[in-house]
Formats: sequence, structure tokens, C-alpha cells
Amino acid sequence: MERVQGFGGFFFRAKDPEGLAKWYQDHLGINPAPTDMEMQPWVTESGVTVFSPFDADTDYFAADKSFMLNFRVADLNAMVAQLKAADIEVSHESEMEGIGRFARIHDPEGNAIELWEPTS
Repeated sequence: MERVQGFGGFFFRAKDPEGLAKWYQDHLGINPAPTDMEMQPWVTESGVTVFSPFDADTDYFAADKSFMLNFRVADLNAMVAQLKAADIEVSHESEMEGIGRFARIHDPEGNAIELWEPTS
């Protein structure tokens, strides 16, 4: 069976696509989608990617949203400090034994973003 090789992109509607792309670049280091040959796309480091549909009535993230992003980070403490310094609210800081540490933020359009520092 042929399999996909990795996650190639995430496409979603936004009220302010350019502003939201800039927010992700400024606060999470994600380059916006290239619009010409000189722009560099966001290149991720290899590692675990979890693909997990949730029950429609989950309370793990907001009921009015159909998705939640999860990004791996190398140093959750440093990322949380950086986000707090930019006046971005950080919540849901937790740890799951054998899995790693987590924290949650929201982008300017209210989309939940879970930050995950995997256990080494």
C-alpha cells in the first residue's frame, strides 16, 4: 500500500489571512505560504506527527471549532516565556507521563494551538 510521506500543509479560512499568517510567523516562527520563487516555505524538523480525529462532542477544544493545531517545540519553557512576553495568554499547562509537556494558546481568530514538548 502506498502511504503519504508527511504532512504537506494545513489550509483553513481566516477573516484576515495576511494578518494571521504574520502572527504565526512573528510568534511561532512559521513562514507564510510562498507566493513567489524567492520566498522560503516553512520546513519542519522530522518527528512525531499525531493525526487524530476526535468525537464531534469532545470538550478537549472549543465546540465551535472543528480543529485544534498541535505544534512540537524543543523547549516549552522558553516558548511559553516568549509568548507571555508578547502578551499572549498561555493556559492548560500540563504533563502526561511518557508523552511530554503541553501548553495552550489561541491565535487572534480564536483557534486553539497546543504546544507539545515530547518526552525525550
